[in-house]
Amino acid sequence: MARRPLPRILTGGTPWPARGRDLARTAADSATDVLHPLLVIGRGLRVLASAGRRKWADTPKDKRGPALFLAAAVVLALALVPYGPLLGLITVMATAAWHGRPRTPVKTGPSDAEAERLAALYEALVPYFSVPEDPSPLFAHGGSWDQAFSDPVFDASGRINRLRIRYPAYFTDGEPAARARIEALLHAKSGRGREYLFDWDEEANQLDLRVLAPLSTGIAAQPFVTAPGETVLGFTDAGGVQRTLPVLEGDEPRDVPPVIWRTGPRSTEPHLLVVGLPGSGTSTLLRSIALQALRHGGEVLIVEGGGSGEYACLTGRAGVLAVECGPGGAQTTLEWAARETERRLLAAHRARETGGAMPEDTRRPLWVLLDRPSVLAHLAAAEGGPDPLGRLQVPLRHGRAAHVTVVVAEQFEQLELLGDAVWQHTRARVVLGPAGSRQIAEVLGAPPHTTPTPQAPPGRGYARLGAGPVHRLQVPATPDPYDDATPPAHRRAVTELLPERTARRAPAPAAPEPVTQAPPLRIVQPPAQAQAPSIDAREAAIDDPEPRAEETRETREVREVREVAAEAPKARGPWPVGP
Repeated sequence: MARRPLPRILTGGTPWPARGRDLARTAADSATDVLHPLLVIGRGLRVLASAGRRKWADTPKDKRGPALFLAAAVVLALALVPYGPLLGLITVMATAAWHGRPRTPVKTGPSDAEAERLAALYEALVPYFSVPEDPSPLFAHGGSWDQAFSDPVFDASGRINRLRIRYPAYFTDGEPAARARIEALLHAKSGRGREYLFDWDEEANQLDLRVLAPLSTGIAAQPFVTAPGETVLGFTDAGGVQRTLPVLEGDEPRDVPPVIWRTGPRSTEPHLLVVGLPGSGTSTLLRSIALQALRHGGEVLIVEGGGSGEYACLTGRAGVLAVECGPGGAQTTLEWAARETERRLLAAHRARETGGAMPEDTRRPLWVLLDRPSVLAHLAAAEGGPDPLGRLQVPLRHGRAAHVTVVVAEQFEQLELLGDAVWQHTRARVVLGPAGSRQIAEVLGAPPHTTPTPQAPPGRGYARLGAGPVHRLQVPATPDPYDDATPPAHRRAVTELLPERTARRAPAPAAPEPVTQAPPLRIVQPPAQAQAPSIDAREAAIDDPEPRAEETRETREVREVREVAAEAPKARGPWPVGP
């Protein structure tokens, strides 16, 4: 029996119902494209009609008559004006097209993925914000995050940028350890690698989480608008300080909030300690401080323990007293700084005793900058010499009254080599580079208010002046102008701030003394009549001083002639002596 072929709809090809649906869909799309302006105008007319009905419903009944009369007058005026109906129609169509345009739907809440992230964060906080004795817990497993979280803001990748968290009143928000646990959890669940700011409101039992934007690294060294005695350590967040400075970021002027360190006799933090890792920007900060000190007329002493030559650009400049790199030179320089501090104290004490003003040389600021002094201490110990840091006790203890400021920069690995005097008298401190919260708290005396990032650009860190708050810090770019690896614009900015070099006069070579022929010896015979003055003449000289002066001169001439005659050699030949 021959097998009959299958229908075409089962063997292949496009069946006619599917083809009809495709044709209908294509026709509908084409008609929609063609009629899209009419659809937009129709949607706009519907919106205008709805708005008109709401307006008419809101109008009081006693004012509906005047409103109708005003509308009829407007229509009559348009009808009488030439081209009035056409202009009115165009106006209505344009208004309808504007109100009927397609609009982007307003996002009213988090998406499904964002809601899942908030739910996961809520479940992670349940063990910390709940107790079994709570009859109506705010945080409970399987609960809703809407009651605890508010105002969530997400970035493009779906991570949390801002969030407000309500927590129960029995949570121990006054304990730093409890706060640290919550902050570490939020940091891990919201996304690592970013810097978060946690603002605890203990009165309202609220915690605001916010992601901080990175500080700008494009601000180079420049003449900052500061008063004498003010040093710009770097720049921070806008809400951290109540002052801004006009700066240039590239070629664009900006107003940024600075971290200003005040020095001088009235300063509560007269000395500075800078701690960081290699390449974190400690030398950059010391160069920035040196340039600002020289700009305000100070004198600078630099002791470099690393021996990398990063301060060679300051050698021989006006105001730079010395740049030392060896243990012997460092010992001599610091000993001179100690004696200079004592001299200034004695001069100021004498001036107060006499009621006069302090001498000008004692009021000129003296800056002692030490970069990695532990290396010099190690070299001095290897050579059997004294520790150079021992000479810092006098400038550190009495430097504020003598206008002497000490800045010490050291790395984390060598902090134990710093003496007690450095730790006791450096109340202004800066930590640069990537470091943990515990390391930062050990140096600054207080933990940072943000989460430190594992990677940080050079010059990024934290600063604390005395007992004040901890500020985020970005040091202005002040590279070594002799380093070709740095951007040319930043090197040029540092070069423009360098003072002029002091003129050093090289000692002239000693010229041979000209050999001149000695004049011939002349022997003069004393006059025969020259005799010693008599007693009467001496008595007359006593009575009359003027003649005594003449006689004394004559007596002196006679004595010189006799001495020359006694020392003159005798003639040995028939040749005459003298001309």
